[in-house]
Amino acid sequence: MSYFIEKRDSGYLLFTITRSDKRNAINYDVMHGLTEAISLAEDPSIKALVITGEGDRAFCSGGDLSVFHQLKTKEEAYVMLSKMSNILISILTMTKPTIALINGTAIGGGCELAAACDFRLARKGVKAGFVQGKQAITTGWGGGTILAEKLPASGSMKLLMEADIQTAEYLKEVGFIDLIYSSDPISSCEAYLEKLLAVELSVLESYKMMWIRKWKESKLRERIEEEVSNCSVLWESENHHRYVQNFISKKTQK
Repeated sequence: MSYFIEKRDSGYLLFTITRSDKRNAINYDVMHGLTEAISLAEDPSIKALVITGEGDRAFCSGGDLSVFHQLKTKEEAYVMLSKMSNILISILTMTKPTIALINGTAIGGGCELAAACDFRLARKGVKAGFVQGKQAITTGWGGGTILAEKLPASGSMKLLMEADIQTAEYLKEVGFIDLIYSSDPISSCEAYLEKLLAVELSVLESYKMMWIRKWKESKLRERIEEEVSNCSVLWESENHHRYVQNFISKKTQK
């Protein structure tokens, strides 16, 4: 299994991607696990969902290209991209708070997963970036649309268009990261959540619904759907296939 789900005593659900040998890249099993976690988080005894990665090297390195390299056409790509975008929409619109506990590097789709969460906590020294542009594609799981919703235009455009890896300090400065921690990840996360978890669930859900209603009115789902469609077109381009082939070749040579 590529993931682990645990209900913590303080009242939140912890989802861990357990693919440290693959830098916690997302495959179909991880997608299944996230769907399961979202369902389990509906339990009235759960007040929040925390998502993290195994080990200290990577939070999530995005989609596992060693799996998804088999997707060649825009139609094939669309099925995968749409599946994950629906998961991110579910995370985004959960009526309970969600937290990305960024314990290591977050790359590409890993940043999209983090963007879908309400809060992002990053370990000191961590780097992260929406590098999809250097792969000759755009964000394709909805992360770009979500980022544009949560950050000022200039900040989100710069992160997406430069397609570069940034420091946690810079990402905090532009508003992507909410807290930089230096001690144990779980302890730091629980300290951050302590006051929030002490509040009645009905209050947390009522506040979260304010944003969910706003996103519905702004047709966020429809805008994400356009992002998925645009990315699927770029996915079948020769430039993207060349990048993927080079990536796989380098992995094979190691």
